[in-house]
Amino acid sequence: MSLELLKEKFGHSGVIKKSDNREQIQERLNTQFNGRGDFKDIKIQHREELEEKDRIIKNLETQTSELATEVLTLEKEKATLLDNLNKSKWMEEKVQSVSQKIYEDKLKQMEFVDSTKLIPLLISVSREKQGNTKLNWGEWLKIPENKYLFQINESLAKRVFEDTIALIERNVSYINKRRRYGEAVDKNYVLTFAGDGGPNDFVETTFNPDNYDGTGTGLNHGFTVSYWIKPNEIGGFRQALGRRSETNGRFHFGIKSANLVHVGVGQSNVKDGNTHNDGVETGHGMEVGNWYNWVVTYGGDDGAAIGGDRHVRIWINGKEIYKDGADEGTGNENGMGTANWRNDNTDTVNAASNLYFGARAAFQDLDTPYNQGWACSLSEVAIYNVEKDEDGTFAREVYNAGWGYNHEGNSGLVGYWKFNEGSGTTVKDYGPYGKHGTLTSDADQGGSGTPTWVKNGSYE
Repeated sequence: MSLELLKEKFGHSGVIKKSDNREQIQERLNTQFNGRGDFKDIKIQHREELEEKDRIIKNLETQTSELATEVLTLEKEKATLLDNLNKSKWMEEKVQSVSQKIYEDKLKQMEFVDSTKLIPLLISVSREKQGNTKLNWGEWLKIPENKYLFQINESLAKRVFEDTIALIERNVSYINKRRRYGEAVDKNYVLTFAGDGGPNDFVETTFNPDNYDGTGTGLNHGFTVSYWIKPNEIGGFRQALGRRSETNGRFHFGIKSANLVHVGVGQSNVKDGNTHNDGVETGHGMEVGNWYNWVVTYGGDDGAAIGGDRHVRIWINGKEIYKDGADEGTGNENGMGTANWRNDNTDTVNAASNLYFGARAAFQDLDTPYNQGWACSLSEVAIYNVEKDEDGTFAREVYNAGWGYNHEGNSGLVGYWKFNEGSGTTVKDYGPYGKHGTLTSDADQGGSGTPTWVKNGSYE
């Protein structure tokens, strides 16, 4: 085959011109860049990428500045918190120092420290501050009164700590039980008395205020009486509970009139108060059909072996009823005045020596029988052999807890009648001596019938 035929067959046109090569190269370049964008488009793209990076850098710089400002603010807040913490620590130490000085000053005024003076005061103030909040040992010691109590008597402080936990647990358990059942706890009963002119009904116990423990110990060392009462009559001479073995053996609690309270302690004249210590309200403030909590305290005889101040104090619903002797140095500047009750066994012991509820029973053993019964309902009578209150702390604690307060386990408790039996003729004493009461009526004075058990729903 000839050369020409071969060229024709395989598409070779012959000699390649340089100009043709250049055209082909240009065409290829145009095709390449026209498909992906020209050089101008690439430049714009790069510039946009650079601008985006510039924006990112500026944003980072702004965020860095804001973070630096925030760090500076946090540092200032930290400094403020540290300053407040130091001030708080200083204040806590100051309060503790002041509290300690107060109690040390009281300590200097005493010949000796006993449970009727400084320690009950520390415990009472501490429990008011703690409320129903359960604390561990470290938290408990942060209360200044507890810390000072620990410094006085370490073992006693630990017992008080444990007793406080037990008391809070009982109160919380009581409240939870009420919530669980949606009503008052079972056996919430009271006793209702007819008062004068009726069946002469009352409850007689074997509790003798001059000899409650069988060894001659008497409440002349100081006492606290707490109870709940609902008057069904107001006015006249009416007694809720007490005894009066002889004129010098008074121990009774009630009212003298529609305005005056009437409390008798030992040899002193009775205390008839009619003004609240806020200077606004007058009278005892009670009305028929309402429940009231009474707390009465006595500072103890001022004999050498006792060293009490003999002051009588009365609170109704957590408010002090009367404060006698506003001027310092009068001897009566605290409470309703002074009483004088010495347990020297000179009084004749008779049936009227024991505690009664609901009436001033006309015992035949007395030369001159008498009866000043009160038409009322009564419940939760507790008696302590210490003056648990000087400023109303205990009175407010009992009143604020309402019917959920349980006196069992409290230090100094010597008698506690809950009136929760609901039936029968016995009122159980939950105190340590078991001086139970018996529902009765004074037949010698024409009485018939006994006090009535009533399911009480008014204190839900």
